[in-house]
Amino acid sequence: MGLATAFYLTREYPGAQVDIYESAEQPGGLATYHDYGEFIWDRFYHCILPGDEALIGFIRDLGLGDRLRWTVTRTGFFDGTTLHSMSNTLEFLRFPLLGLTDKLRLGAALAYCARIKDWRRLESELAQDWLTRMCGRRAYETIWRPLLRAKYGEAHHRVSAIAIWAAITRMYSARQPGVGKEMLGYVEGGYHTILTRALERLGEAGVKAHLGTQVNRIERDGSCFRVVLQDGQEEFDRVVVTVPPAIAARLLPAFAIDHGKLNQIEYLGVVCLVLVLDRPLSPFYVLNIADETVPFTGVIEMSNLAGRDQTAGRHLVYIPKYVPPTDPFYQADAAAVRAAFMPGIRKIFPEFREEWITSEAVSRAPRVQPLQTLGYSRLVDDARSQEPGLHVVNSSRLANATLNNNEIVRLANALVRQIVLGLPAGEGANG
Repeated sequence: MGLATAFYLTREYPGAQVDIYESAEQPGGLATYHDYGEFIWDRFYHCILPGDEALIGFIRDLGLGDRLRWTVTRTGFFDGTTLHSMSNTLEFLRFPLLGLTDKLRLGAALAYCARIKDWRRLESELAQDWLTRMCGRRAYETIWRPLLRAKYGEAHHRVSAIAIWAAITRMYSARQPGVGKEMLGYVEGGYHTILTRALERLGEAGVKAHLGTQVNRIERDGSCFRVVLQDGQEEFDRVVVTVPPAIAARLLPAFAIDHGKLNQIEYLGVVCLVLVLDRPLSPFYVLNIADETVPFTGVIEMSNLAGRDQTAGRHLVYIPKYVPPTDPFYQADAAAVRAAFMPGIRKIFPEFREEWITSEAVSRAPRVQPLQTLGYSRLVDDARSQEPGLHVVNSSRLANATLNNNEIVRLANALVRQIVLGLPAGEGANG
């Protein structure tokens, strides 16, 4: 979000001094990359959907439109014993765990869900209640409840219907009209390509990117803002804070912002085992898991989206588990994560052998997915900055969307429009 905001600010204000401070050694936040030895690819899994207008526009503005590639992908479903393909209408109708009436009701609910425009009314109903009412008890218990538990863990019973509505409407935009096939995209070289080009363009515009630089706090100094660093300080006319809410509260101790509300916004973190294999696990890009004994959220086989020409001929597999950052599993070392996940991998793929692994890594991030509980948008609205010149915009603003890079770039664009129009700091960049 910081890179996209800086990029579009320099377009609107050529010659303005813009500095970016990033505590990590690499740019990009959750979109950053990892060196897997034989190749470099994303640290966490990402894809681009045909309807991702803001992200695709950013990619083209960076001059990378000719490196955007599209692939027809497949989706799988593991029911505890069997792998099922759920990649088109015919396969859905053949799905053996639901009767015809259940399928018709589920299909109608999905179609209806994709047409809902008044999303705020969904905030007043729990996802489990809404899904049961819309799809029926059998469909909820067979499909939705295991998926909600996989995604949200013990918090699954607290998320509102917004969470599932946002996921459904986003995935609908990946379907090719008329054929029902899922089309997803990527940029050659992954986000390493995007982030490297963004830094190049920002450098050409005079932007200074301070990587590996910790910001300790931000203070008001008359008409300016003082950014206090580990080894010095700088002054600016405006400040944009894109870190998660709880961190923003720590950086802004003396500003007109509701620190209590910022700290109330909950996040799920992620622990992700990444395997580089010499052969595929399945034909699916995403394998959804409806087996509560499996200790991870799903299996994302990136090589079924981005070809093996992107991964030195290897197969790249992400196996995530979403947990609160306070969960003991979040602190588990790589060996413990591997030991916890291996039985589940073998249950889904009995033929799997550890000799297939050529390299592996465990990536983690403490704040990934905002927990969209009942009345979430009101909580986020109350936590807006009321300080002129100070803009606090982060993924918590996604009140009616799932976390993805298209939404992040969209928020960056909204923020820049807000600044250009001279709106108060608390307005403009909404979910």
